[in-house]
Order: sequence, then C-alpha cells, then structure tokens
Amino acid sequence: MPTNLMQAQLETLITACRNGNQMAQMQLYDQYCNAMFTVAYRYLNNEEDAKDATQEGFLKAFVNLEDYKPEATFGAWLKRIVINQCLDVLKKRKIEFSGVEVSELQIIDNNDWRFDSSLTKKDILNAIAQLNEKHKIVIKLYLIEGYDHTEISEILDIPIKTSRTHLRRGKLKLQELLKQKYNEARY
Repeated sequence: MPTNLMQAQLETLITACRNGNQMAQMQLYDQYCNAMFTVAYRYLNNEEDAKDATQEGFLKAFVNLEDYKPEATFGAWLKRIVINQCLDVLKKRKIEFSGVEVSELQIIDNNDWRFDSSLTKKDILNAIAQLNEKHKIVIKLYLIEGYDHTEISEILDIPIKTSRTHLRRGKLKLQELLKQKYNEARY
C-alpha cells in the first residue's frame, strides 16, 4: 500500500478517534500496541508494568488527541507519551536524576578498542541492562530512541549538562562491559 494512502487512512482514523469513535480507537490501538509495549518493556523490564504503561499511554493519547499535530508522525507522538509514562513509573520507584557536576567527569578516550563484530545486539542490550538506572535511561533515550540532550533534559527534568554527563558515564561503563564480554569470548 502506498505511503500516501496509508497516511490518509491514518488521518481518517485519527479524526474518527477525535470524534469519540471507539471502533477507530480500537483500530489505532491494534495498529500500535505491540510497538508501544516493546518500548515500555525496554524501560521497565517487567511485562505487567509494561502492559500497564502501554495502556496508560494510550489512554493519555486518546484524551489528548487534540494536541497531536501531523508535523510529527503519530507513532513518534504516541511513543513519547508511552516513554513519559514509563519514566513516571520509574520516578515512583524513587529513581533520582540528580544534577551532576560536569567537572567530576573524566573523559577517557579509548580509541585503541572498537566493538568487535562478534558482539550481538543481545550482548549490547544485556550490557545496557547492567547499567545503573539513570545512565540506562539516558542511554536508551539517546542511542535507541534518538532523542537529543535538549529533549532528554525536558523529558527527565534535568539540566542538559546532566544528560550529557549521564550519557558519557553510561557509554564508558557500556564500553567497559562490552570489552569484558569480548575478552571473555576470546579466551
């Protein structure tokens, strides 16, 4: 199906949802639920919490559908709502994104080591899962979701410098974990 036709159908579906059409809401939910659950699970690492966050995200999206502007894709708009819902869940678990002095950060340039091709996507995701929560979330938002530091600072309500610091520290730890995995695989 051509992209223009799919976009026109999506716009028709969104208009019907704005008018309270429950069948249209169900169709929109069916179209995006698996992708949004995957996003939620990536942050919460718990199936039930991810299901709840996905449901809450859809409810918020339907309530605030008037705020959706077609400049961004609907999927990207919905994904941001679901991520924010996940972050709310994590904040309730008392994860604090405290301001960190950038001067505390030591920049270590390890150009002598590159990621080896024997490392799989699963190896990388497992290494990310081992990071502390604040670094893990910034890494996921930046590297996986593609948000920039300005967007991350708004989402997490932290200074941009703190976002950069958490990303840098997370990357250094990630590199250390993956280098360890690589060395274990070699011997």
